[in-house]
Amino acid sequence: METDLAPSFLVAMDTIIDPNFRRSVVLMLEHDEEEGALGLIVNRETDYPVASLCEQLELRWRGDDASCVRWGGPVGEETGWVLLNDAAADGTDAVPVAADLHWSRSQDCLKHVVERSGLTHRIFLGYAGWGAGQLEQEIAQGSWLVVPLQRALVFDTDVDDLWAEAVRILGIEPATLVAAQGVN
Repeated sequence: METDLAPSFLVAMDTIIDPNFRRSVVLMLEHDEEEGALGLIVNRETDYPVASLCEQLELRWRGDDASCVRWGGPVGEETGWVLLNDAAADGTDAVPVAADLHWSRSQDCLKHVVERSGLTHRIFLGYAGWGAGQLEQEIAQGSWLVVPLQRALVFDTDVDDLWAEAVRILGIEPATLVAAQGVN
């Protein structure tokens, strides 16, 4: 059963001290109360160039040499993910998340976007995952804010500004946030 947590953003409150999630913004891709939840941390870049990843996978990188892979989370860090817009997703097996936002784990999709220049996409290694009921408990404890999805945050916002911009979607100035337990 899909719930309203996917698609959305989860914004980590300052009560989360785990360095994997401190001030993270997670794009929720899947959420099922019985199966658990899956998302990608969208505001963590690595220093690993996309060109190096492509070379390792014997793919030809046609993008910006300064582009780096993003860190999607602490689970399955060898697992690749691609977020892409409608134009980039055309002709691929990408799964729609929302208007003009899709995701895929397939190497065919990765090949499709890296071997063409000018396609809007983000490449991640790893993901964030929660077991059944775990995420709901963390939200009830006040660890996460649930923020409506805005595609522009994924593709158009600098990673250093993403956390604050996601909080502002709720009409809250980040400096005024006070941690408190949520409602059960």
